[in-house]
Amino acid sequence: MAEAVISEAHGLFSSDLPPLPENRIVVGFGMVSVDYVAIVDAFPKPDEKVRGRSLQVFGGGNAANALTCASRLGLTPKLITKVGDDSLGQIALAELEADGVDTSLVKISDGGTSTSTYVIVDKQMKTRTCIYTLGVPAMVPDDLPKTKLVSALNEAKLAYFDGRSTKPALVVAQEAARMSIPILVEAERKKAGLASLLDLATYIICSEKFPQAWTSASSIPKALVSILLKYPNVKFVIATLGEKGCVMIDRRTPGEDPHLDAIDVDSLTESLKLRIDENVTTPTLVTSESSVRLRADGIGTLYGKLLLGTAEKIPPSEILDTTGAGDAFIGAVLYALCAGMPPEKMLPFSCQVDN
Repeated sequence: MAEAVISEAHGLFSSDLPPLPENRIVVGFGMVSVDYVAIVDAFPKPDEKVRGRSLQVFGGGNAANALTCASRLGLTPKLITKVGDDSLGQIALAELEADGVDTSLVKISDGGTSTSTYVIVDKQMKTRTCIYTLGVPAMVPDDLPKTKLVSALNEAKLAYFDGRSTKPALVVAQEAARMSIPILVEAERKKAGLASLLDLATYIICSEKFPQAWTSASSIPKALVSILLKYPNVKFVIATLGEKGCVMIDRRTPGEDPHLDAIDVDSLTESLKLRIDENVTTPTLVTSESSVRLRADGIGTLYGKLLLGTAEKIPPSEILDTTGAGDAFIGAVLYALCAGMPPEKMLPFSCQVDN
């Protein structure tokens, strides 16, 4: 399903999008796995047996999924990761290569095992539960020869990190930063080493729970303000909200009046929500003015533009599986950044692709 929807979205938007630049290379670092996706009528209770409606086996992992989406949209992605020389690794790499993802930077571990994930899709509740087993041995900085890394990044327009394997990821990010390559970091949950990656980020995309967990702010909008204040080099931060769409703060320069009264970011968010037309099924966007002074009480103020994007409304009967939707959103953002798309076009486009 994801494959068909991504292709459809590209066709729907192609006439409105700016042309891609000549350099379409994106270097991504992160997880690749093989997913076993079982669809059940209802999630089993402890010690209960249920009958699966179907079982599919295909490649997965945050970075692998995002780069696959980017490739299908027209980019030229290269993946840095590590797999074992087992059958699972062979399945994952073959699928990536078939989708146009360059796997020449993948480290293959002799005698190692590859990451795998069991995904249980609950048709009744429209949820998916993931149980993953990490591959061994884990990737380490020594797995990345300096000359090969520099050669790969030398041609890159963007570098993307899914927030995993932070020690070797930091080696790649530091080299990308040294070469002035913009860096997009996915922040899904708190983990050791993530702060060092965020210090180098140009763009941040968060899961719904991450902003408040990271900042202890009382709301997501306040948390996004806190993140932008903590990381002054970050141009925008987005929190994905599943079926509720997404919220974004795009850092802006001060407006004509630098002494403009600050607007409470929570109040502004609520006022923008009132402008959303609930009858529209396609992704829509409501925004603040181009540059406003956003205030988060107890945290601080900054100049930015607040944007709320809605997700496409899909009838429950047509929803098969939400696995990889967030990864597709990131793949679309990578495309938008390479194409020079402004946030006002990027968010509706990315929300369409992730469905």
